[in-house]
Amino acid sequence: MISFEGKVAAITGAGNGIGLAAARLMAAHGARLALADLDGARLQEVAAELDPGGQRVLARALDVADPAACDRLMAEAAAHFGGLDHLVHCAGIYPEKLVKDTSDEAWRKLMAVNLDGTFYVCRAAQPHLRDGGSVVLMTSLAAQRGSYAHAAYAASKGAVQSFTRSLALELAPAIRVNAVAPGIIATSMTSDLIGQKGAQLLESTPLRRFGTAGEIAGAIAFLCSPLAGFVTGEVMQVNGGIYIA
Repeated sequence: MISFEGKVAAITGAGNGIGLAAARLMAAHGARLALADLDGARLQEVAAELDPGGQRVLARALDVADPAACDRLMAEAAAHFGGLDHLVHCAGIYPEKLVKDTSDEAWRKLMAVNLDGTFYVCRAAQPHLRDGGSVVLMTSLAAQRGSYAHAAYAASKGAVQSFTRSLALELAPAIRVNAVAPGIIATSMTSDLIGQKGAQLLESTPLRRFGTAGEIAGAIAFLCSPLAGFVTGEVMQVNGGIYIA
């Protein structure tokens, strides 16, 4: 029921975790991909896995906090493939610090990646997105409930939610814009958290397990697909029920 044949998706944070899972799923359903990640070497491994012939994947190292680099990547991807249909922005960082221990530098770095990077990537992609396309951004359960020792992260993701709704208004009716808010997903980004508080988190999750990157990728693929053709400005909660518990 979902096909991305003839479509082009730009995916950031594609080297690992949710971004990688989204790249694998969309490639499996026929999409051509422009992949970006801070770890360029890892990204080349992903490109070789998904496209051994080198015809359907363009992979480039990218620091999303660099606006000029975002502009260059999206322009190159659009020129290479003839345009873009979907933007999936997964790049982000998740440092653990109490507010009292968060330095000015650490705050600015997190906001530069998680919030500024979202703005830069979306602004860079917008001129190249074809009518009928979509944007999917990553927010978090932390934006809804807060998160102990992750106040800066939660603040950045709360801002991304507001940005999602505002951008949806700006780009309608040609482009749909939505976000996914994962709960506790078992990836390298959350390994420390799960190690410290795994039992407590499972107890508060009605489905009694952690999510997988593939399950978030499924939500992303749905929001990009025609099945979500009347959905825009929404934040999809994918958290095993922890939000309602």
